[in-house]
Amino acid sequence: LAGPKKGGARRGPPTSFRPEGAAQVALVGPPNTGKSTLHARLTGSHAQIGEYPFTTQFAQPGMMPHDDIAFQLIDLPPVSTEHPVPWIGNSLQPADACMLIVDLCEAGCMERAVAVRDLLAERKILLTAGWPADTSSPRLAVDHEGDPFTVRLPTLLLVNKVDRIADPKGEIEVFTDLTDLHYPTLAVSATTGAGLDQVGPWLFARLGIVRVYTKAPGKPPDLDRPYTIRRGGTVLQVAELVHRDIAESLRFARVWRPGTFDGQHVGGEHTLIDGDVVELHQ
Repeated sequence: LAGPKKGGARRGPPTSFRPEGAAQVALVGPPNTGKSTLHARLTGSHAQIGEYPFTTQFAQPGMMPHDDIAFQLIDLPPVSTEHPVPWIGNSLQPADACMLIVDLCEAGCMERAVAVRDLLAERKILLTAGWPADTSSPRLAVDHEGDPFTVRLPTLLLVNKVDRIADPKGEIEVFTDLTDLHYPTLAVSATTGAGLDQVGPWLFARLGIVRVYTKAPGKPPDLDRPYTIRRGGTVLQVAELVHRDIAESLRFARVWRPGTFDGQHVGGEHTLIDGDVVELHQ
């Protein structure tokens, strides 16, 4: 009792964030590739931006709107051997996917991009070319060495600053052939905005996202705020998103689907598709 009072625990900025929106997508890449500028253009965030490497020191979240949903984009510090980030692996654990940002105009861009892949692999984060809509493999899978804690992250290669490249298609082909980084690729420019309108639709399609709208009995559906599940998701999964108690006491649901269902009675295991309207009954 006579001892000094303990102060509050000192905590630094968060290194990981609880997933929000339709999916959490992390932005990773070597230094000075325009990663933070891309994040700011896509989300409207006020991330610190500079024309020098290692401007981003901490994880920065932001929401990228797409139609009536949003993706949570996490801007992470650059990955390099010169400036290792010890917590980068923890930051990527909750992510559903990642975008690898590269700048083909930078000297040594090939070696730096390969270093990103290899450094993350050392932290049990494997960047893979397979996406949920393309493969049935789970995100958390056993790797070739049998390690169940290795996370496989579907990866989209974003080639930034294409406004400075005379032949983007040819340069990208040379880059992927020499680095063996054969990921799905989009060419964009954070400066001019070229290609940025493709990012949202691409993520929506390849992540296999399904939007489900709900309605209360006797009332019109709420078409402003859909719930999102993955392709193959069920009525019960939507009920769990609405409220755990509703899921536990769910008796049946009614589903509206243009041209197919008009208030059809279904059970909790019924598979939903994008655009379905569901009325839950306890």
